[in-house]
Amino acid sequence: MITLCMDSAHKYLTIALLKDDEILASVSKEAWKKQSELIFLELTRLMGEAHLQSEDIDQVVITDGPGSYTGVRIAMTIAKVFCTGMHKPLYTVSALQLYAGDCPNAFVMMDARSNRAYTASILDGKVKEKILLLDEIPERIKETQRLFGDMTLIGRQAELSDFVKNFIALKDQWKLVKNVHALTPRYLKERSAYKL
Repeated sequence: MITLCMDSAHKYLTIALLKDDEILASVSKEAWKKQSELIFLELTRLMGEAHLQSEDIDQVVITDGPGSYTGVRIAMTIAKVFCTGMHKPLYTVSALQLYAGDCPNAFVMMDARSNRAYTASILDGKVKEKILLLDEIPERIKETQRLFGDMTLIGRQAELSDFVKNFIALKDQWKLVKNVHALTPRYLKERSAYKL
């Protein structure tokens, strides 16, 4: 089973070609506001490196948000066009969870600008996503949680994320998109910043 994984939701561009759980070719690099310029170049390069043609891809997995308004749509648009045209299944996974992988106790944050962040609190494997003001975040972090993402926004150190391996680690959490045409980016609602 050949799987194409893509994430362009935030400041990184991640593309991976997997054969079952083996990485055939991959790239994961910071490409803030350049994902649209780089994604086709990198995808073409990786397909060549893995000696694959588009018809060899059996399924696609992307992040569906939250994240940059434009960023989330880059990989999503490519995936929707490909999966519709090639009649292949499309799966989604949370961009925030991709930072933590299958870590059962983690806190993840991504810069949402204007003194806010997209956050995911993962406790005992249960995920709660919210958009929070930066000054609300320190009190939400539990001592048992490992930290990922843009923690420098609150003066904390984050662990490095291996996005490609995390796609594999989250395989049991991939969600099948039943209607590819109806798929839209998942953005956290502003009002959730003020609700517990």
